[in-house]
Amino acid sequence: MKISLQSIYNWYRDTLRNPKYRWWVVLGTLAYIVSPFDIAPDFFPIAGQIDDLVLLTLLLSEVYTLGNEWIASKKEPQQVAENSGGDTVEVNAVSVD
Repeated sequence: MKISLQSIYNWYRDTLRNPKYRWWVVLGTLAYIVSPFDIAPDFFPIAGQIDDLVLLTLLLSEVYTLGNEWIASKKEPQQVAENSGGDTVEVNAVSVD
């Protein structure tokens, strides 16, 4: 099974955009960044910081994008559904004396 960086990126992004798992992904990413146990441990001069920096950059860019989308959705005026007649029931009323 061949796993590409693009498929990992897409999985991370999709999982982060899922409201059910969003905070778990954010907390897991932050725990990974501060943890000394990761793919390239931080005591290796350059490689140790590169994986943390890449993951932090990805997290910040996705959270920034989610924030922008949320702000844009709040600024849009609420659209009132127009009555197209599809769900309207017309009733002929008769007055009873």
